[in-house]
Amino acid sequence: MALNKYLDIAPEVQKALDEGRPVVALESTIISHGMPYPQNVETALNVEKIIREHGATPATIAVIGGRLKAGLSPEEIDYLGKTGPAVAKASRRDLPVLVAEGRDGATTVTTTMIIAHMAGISVFATGGIGGVHRGAETTMDISADLEELAHTPVMVVCAGAKSILDLGLTLEYLETHGVPVIGYGTRELPAFYTRKSGFAVDYEIDTPAELAKAFYVKQDMGLGGGMLVTNPIPEEYSMDADVINKAIDEAVEEAKAQGIHGKETTPFLLAKIKDLTGGDSLASNIQLVYNNAKLAAATAVELSKLAKN
Repeated sequence: MALNKYLDIAPEVQKALDEGRPVVALESTIISHGMPYPQNVETALNVEKIIREHGATPATIAVIGGRLKAGLSPEEIDYLGKTGPAVAKASRRDLPVLVAEGRDGATTVTTTMIIAHMAGISVFATGGIGGVHRGAETTMDISADLEELAHTPVMVVCAGAKSILDLGLTLEYLETHGVPVIGYGTRELPAFYTRKSGFAVDYEIDTPAELAKAFYVKQDMGLGGGMLVTNPIPEEYSMDADVINKAIDEAVEEAKAQGIHGKETTPFLLAKIKDLTGGDSLASNIQLVYNNAKLAAATAVELSKLAKN
């Protein structure tokens, strides 16, 4: 693939891939745009540690100095964390310019999927995916994450779609594009901070081995595209639905009043919700990422077994 000449795979990640061992991709927007320093770096390093403890090799993904990176050093993670929102938030449309100009970029779900696939990584753990924004029938504000899930063969393990979105329309969009939406141990779409949304997923699957088999068969059949695994936040970290929904409604109204739109929307809303909930939403966010890392690692382990057979 022509893109590969722009890609650097960390030696630890390359060795795991060469030996057919499980690897889990991680995004970097959560480091630069998702949390304050040093909590962002602590969280990123903890996620990598959790993945190692569950039998897989972590590959945090970013663009640094115009190079697409699959696997970062602790120093590179610290650099992204310290630089924070000054690092460009890189979606598919941004990659050519960032690479051409030798710039840095924190990868979203979309670009993490792209770079993971380039590197040969099939499983990716994140917090929540983007989706169809509220009011998209007039704004046409639909996350590129959904289009990437339709085309790029990577399994994305998340805690559902952020409840700042229109969850019903997000599911409709994924259905139209042939993306299976799996609930891990649930038939209901988790809503990021909370375990329930009122919307049904396509299938419930209860073990990492079954998740791996569904994804393996999808690729083996030549159907292509990704698979979305929605993993509910652990009960003890789940937020009160009324509290979080009230905060979301307030944040959405303020974003409208300030004319916030496009790629600025999600960081603005998440920061506002964090303020409105006294930081509880950030604590929940960290725990659900850890939970997704465990499931992604366990699934990657099972997928590597299938690939060897």
